[in-house]
Amino acid sequence: MNENILAYLVVYLIASIPFGMVLAKIFCGVNLREHGSGSIGATNVLRVIKEKEPKKAKKLAILTVIFDSLKGFVPIIIARFIGFDENVLWMMGVLAVVGHCFSIFLWFDGGKGVATGYGVFAAFLPIEFIISLFVWFFAGKILKISSLASLIGVLSFVILSFIIHPNLTSINTHAPIFFISFIIFYKHIPNIKRLILKQEARVI
Repeated sequence: MNENILAYLVVYLIASIPFGMVLAKIFCGVNLREHGSGSIGATNVLRVIKEKEPKKAKKLAILTVIFDSLKGFVPIIIARFIGFDENVLWMMGVLAVVGHCFSIFLWFDGGKGVATGYGVFAAFLPIEFIISLFVWFFAGKILKISSLASLIGVLSFVILSFIIHPNLTSINTHAPIFFISFIIFYKHIPNIKRLILKQEARVI
């Protein structure tokens, strides 16, 4: 098998692991797919576990964010160390988000892709990542709406990537960033509809 295809397959399978769902099941015996929004992400972990076992809620939500971010970050760093071409690395990044959002272990359903997307962004454009992370954090603190803060953070990363790196010389295109952002926004369509109707839940 071609080594590039093998790398794509491995990163997709790793990213397909629904860590939020696994953690909630192991430590609280809860199936996230049957509670709250049904999402496997940290926000649903926090909401659902807070009702069952409040003391574990924040810890499991934080662990979910960390693991979901790492599955976008670590494979790219390892592949870069091995010597894979930058174009291959960006494709791996896209497939990491695809794997998380359309997991083969969940019949091609999955999470919203924000944490995994940010893990990918951190591997390529750390300056934009850090600034947009602060934007995401402060938007969350002010607005108290997780989905809106996440989308603002992702949008800020896209804008910053053009300001700080108008020409991504290694690949000569911002297309992977657009594609990752598109997937994240696509997975947030239900949230966007609720935001428009002013029905989106706040994080308290």
